[in-house]
Parts: sequence; C-alpha cells; structure tokens
Amino acid sequence: METRPEEQPIADDEVATQEPARVILFNDDAHSFEEVIGQLIKALRCAHEKAETLTWEVHTNGKAVVYTGELARCMEVSGILQEIELMTQIEV
Repeated sequence: METRPEEQPIADDEVATQEPARVILFNDDAHSFEEVIGQLIKALRCAHEKAETLTWEVHTNGKAVVYTGELARCMEVSGILQEIELMTQIEV
C-alpha cells in the first residue's frame, strides 16, 4: 500500500508572497511622455529604451504591465510611479 505525504493547505498570505505580482500602469492625459519615461527609469532602474517602449504600450493600449515580481518590489515600483501621481494597480 502506497502512502502519500499529507498536503498542508497554503495560507492566503503565503500565496501572495509566492506568486509573482504585477504592476499595471494606466494611461492619462496629465503627464508627458518624458515625465512617464523618467519615472519608469527611476522605478524600474531600466534603460531609456525600455522605459520608452513601456510608455508607448501604455499610451497605445490604455495600460500595460510594467513590472512583474515579488509583491514587496511591486509595492516599491508602484510607490515610485505614484510619486508624480501616475495611476497604478498591483495584481496578485
């Protein structure tokens, strides 16, 4: 007879830290391309080209996932983007 280890339920807070979260940036008419690009560079620590590509995606589609990773880092990225009142959402 085969025995299986007993499965332990995963608590809700464990799921949030194990699964990657996403930062979504929404388009608005209040910020220039250069403002958004600059803030993305600051938040993501990325090259100008990547920030520009993401900015165009946000502009074209109305929103874009700009970062995927651990929830704590997503909160940091979102906070930096919100420093200039960009609208973001974190999805887990």
